Amino acid sequence: MRNFSEGSETINARKIWLAALGQLQLEIPRPNYETWLKPTVPSSLENDTLTISTPSPFAAEMLEKRLSGTIHRTVSRVAGRKLSVEFTVQGSSSRSIDEKQPEKVSQTITSANIKQNGKIAYTQSYSLKNSFTFNTFIVGPSNSLAQAAAIKITEAPGKIYNPLYIYSEVGLGKTHLLHAIGHAFIQRKLKVMYVSSERFTNEYISSIREGSANHFRERYRNTDVLLVDDIQFIASKPQTQEGFFHTFNELHMAGKQIVISGDEPASKSLLQERIQSRLAGGLEVDLQPPDYESRYAILQSKMPDLNTNVLNEIAQRPHRNVRELEGALNRVIAYSQLIGDPITIELTNQALKNLLIETPADVISIDQVLSAVSEYTGVSVDRITGKRRDQATAEARRIAMYMLREDAHLTSIRIGEAIGGRDHSTVLYAHKRFEQLMKIDSSKRDHLSAIRNILIRSHRFSN
Repeated sequence: MRNFSEGSETINARKIWLAALGQLQLEIPRPNYETWLKPTVPSSLENDTLTISTPSPFAAEMLEKRLSGTIHRTVSRVAGRKLSVEFTVQGSSSRSIDEKQPEKVSQTITSANIKQNGKIAYTQSYSLKNSFTFNTFIVGPSNSLAQAAAIKITEAPGKIYNPLYIYSEVGLGKTHLLHAIGHAFIQRKLKVMYVSSERFTNEYISSIREGSANHFRERYRNTDVLLVDDIQFIASKPQTQEGFFHTFNELHMAGKQIVISGDEPASKSLLQERIQSRLAGGLEVDLQPPDYESRYAILQSKMPDLNTNVLNEIAQRPHRNVRELEGALNRVIAYSQLIGDPITIELTNQALKNLLIETPADVISIDQVLSAVSEYTGVSVDRITGKRRDQATAEARRIAMYMLREDAHLTSIRIGEAIGGRDHSTVLYAHKRFEQLMKIDSSKRDHLSAIRNILIRSHRFSN
C-alpha cells in the first residue's frame, strides 16, 4: 500500500475513504457495513483530520460507539500516518473519533426507544436494499435450490414452504434472498416486515421495559410477511426467544408467510428445541460457497467493463463467500485509484497479495487442524484439548477452535466435543475473541496464515 505520509495536501479525502471502506468491508460484518458505513460520504481532509458525512445522528452515534477503533486504525493504515476522523451530520456539529478516548455517548438511540408522547415510537418497517432483488441474485449450483424456493413462496404466500428457513455460512447471499423476497411481496401489495434478529431483540426488550408489549405484538403480528435475518443471534437470549416463539405461532396460525435466515441447520442451531421444531417444520435450504463460474459471473455483474483476464484472476482465487469476493474486487479498485495506475493482472496480484491464504475447498479433518496448530505453536495436541490454561495453551486452543469452525466447517457443538468436551458457548466466545484480536493485532492474522500453510501442505501430502 502506498505511503501517504508525505505530500498529504495532494491526497483526496475520497481516495483515502474509498480505500478504507475496501478494507473495512473485509473486517466488519456485512449488516453493519451496509447499514452504517456504506451510506457515508467523505467531505474533507484538513490538518490530519478526515471528515466524513453521515445520513443521521443515529448513524454517527453507532459508528462512534461500535466501530471507532476499527475505523481509526484502518484510515491511519491506509493513509500511512495517524489521522483523526470526524463525522458530520446535517444540521449538527462534527463528531470526533479518537482511538484512545472515544467520545462518550449519553444515550443509545434505537428505533425502539425514541419516545413520542410517552410511548415507544417504532418505524413502520425497515428498508430493503434496492439492489438486492431476484434479478441481481447470481444463480449457480451452490444456491439454485434456495433461489427456486424463494421465488416459489412469492407465488403463494403462506401456502407452501412456510416457514422457509435459509441457512449458510456468512456472506453467501442469505440477506440478498430475504430482501429479494421482500421486494417481490411488496410488488404484490403485501405488508412486509423485514428485521434483523438484533433489532427484534432491541425492540422486544424495550417494549417490556417501557410497558408497551401490546404495541409490539400489534406491530409484528399485523403484517403479511415476516422476514427475520440471522436468527442465531437470539440463541443466548431466552427472553427474546420467548417473544419470537409467540410471534411466530401467531403469524403461522394466521397463514402469514415467514422467512428466516440462520447460520446452521435448525437441528444444529443453539435455539430452543421448540423453535428448532418450528423452523424444521417448513422447508430448509442452504447456500454453499460459489464455484468458479459463479464467482466470475458475480464479478462481471459488479464490473462489466473490467478486463476479462483481471476478472478471471480474481475469480480463480478460492474465496469462501461472496463478501470476500466483493471485498477483493473493491480492494483492487481502491488500490488502482490510490496509486493512479490502470487495473492489470500485475496490479491485481499486488493488491491481493496480503490477503489470507485460503485452505483447500475439500474437507479438513479435526486431527489435521490440531496437528497444524500444534506444529506452529509448539503446544501439544494433548495440551490443546486438555485442562491447562496457561497463556500459550489458551492461545493455541483459541486458534484451533477458530480454524475448526472456519476451515473444517464444524458446528460449535462438534468443536466443543473435539476440544476436551467443552461447552458450545466456550467455542463461540473463542471464535469471536480471535476475530477481534485479528482486527487489532496483525500478527494474529500472520499466525493464522502460517498455520494454514502448514495445513495445506499436510492436507496435500495426505491426499
